[in-house]
Amino acid sequence: VQLQASGGGLVQAGGSLRLSCAASGARSSATMGWFRQPPGKEREFVSAIRWWGTGLTYYADSAKGRFTISRDNAKNTVYLQMNSLKPEDTAIYFCAAAMVYSATGYTRENTYDYWGQGTLVTVSS
Repeated sequence: VQLQASGGGLVQAGGSLRLSCAASGARSSATMGWFRQPPGKEREFVSAIRWWGTGLTYYADSAKGRFTISRDNAKNTVYLQMNSLKPEDTAIYFCAAAMVYSATGYTRENTYDYWGQGTLVTVSS
């Protein structure tokens, strides 16, 4: 499975960006997630979505109410719509794919088997 993240850029505080993560390869993932790594900090969970079924979604507290994760199964693509961006949202954003669903492990990096290269989001104040 190869993951290609895109959509990052420079935006003013209060603005919006939509990140995309296109998945390719023969295997279908169970869960797709977004993580981010702010400058000088460790990578942290942002959001996740179950690939099949109802597409159950999960959000970090920092993302609730501002970010929306969605998927397009036909395009093998997951999106992260980010609204009301804040300077503290500045980070490299990574998408990741887990081959096995975990109801409790979706926030953990080691749940995910494949990672994209990251896309930089910079929010200016």
